[in-house]
Amino acid sequence: MAKTTVEKLREDLNNFSATERRVAHQLLAEYPVAGLQSATDLARAVGVSPPTVLRLVGRLGFGSYLDFQRSLREELAAQLSSPLAKQPATKQARRKGSQPVQADFTEAVLRNLQETFANLPKGEFDGAVQLLSDPRLRIRLVGGRFTDALALYLSVHLRILRPGVSHLQEQESNWHDQLLDINKRDVLLVFDIRRYQPSLQRLAHAAAARQARIILLTDQWLSPIVRVATHVLSARVAVPSMWDSSTALMALSESLLAEVSRQGWEKSRRRIKELEDMRGQLGDTGG
Repeated sequence: MAKTTVEKLREDLNNFSATERRVAHQLLAEYPVAGLQSATDLARAVGVSPPTVLRLVGRLGFGSYLDFQRSLREELAAQLSSPLAKQPATKQARRKGSQPVQADFTEAVLRNLQETFANLPKGEFDGAVQLLSDPRLRIRLVGGRFTDALALYLSVHLRILRPGVSHLQEQESNWHDQLLDINKRDVLLVFDIRRYQPSLQRLAHAAAARQARIILLTDQWLSPIVRVATHVLSARVAVPSMWDSSTALMALSESLLAEVSRQGWEKSRRRIKELEDMRGQLGDTGG
């Protein structure tokens, strides 16, 4: 699967000239809307010349500004896709295939995993691990309608490794009470994939306004929460199904968990030992 425009911009940001970076930052801050205006209007908004915009577009691999905008429209359509727009292959199409549908699905999932980790920015991953490992910070996790199960899964494991971890499982109306206690000592880890959840965006913006750091786990099209995120980790989610796949997101979560465990092992080991002793005293052997 080809990289999205946002991925290309983020990956090559340090290679652009100073004026090209100004255009890139504008495109990232207002993706994809900023790129849907004319090159002249985009240049005027950023304070550069139209040729600077065109040079940046060329460096991203597009033959023309129209090609660039066509790609943005396709990505926007992918962002907004509903399950109806992603309906499974018809029986007739399946009969024409040379391999079972399960094989197509398996290949897509494996490709998602490979591409997710092949395009994972080391700095973003390491930064997220550093925040999750810092015992001075409190960690709060939340997800959307389908991804909150991932937030819960990760929170349960992190609670074993370190103190100060909580899962915001309640309704949005109850998040307001918890926002009162959020400040610069907090990290909010959010799972948000297409079709991006407005309530999560409101929560992330409110938490960022209170100086919390935001870790965003999202898809390749990037949730709008990227605008306030401190670190962004994107996973491939598209498969031949009317539903998106969370396999790569789960793998990303477990990769974060593995590195947090490794870096803080001495403290975590003592905590786990104490927990095991407590379980033995209480007769709890569940896993």
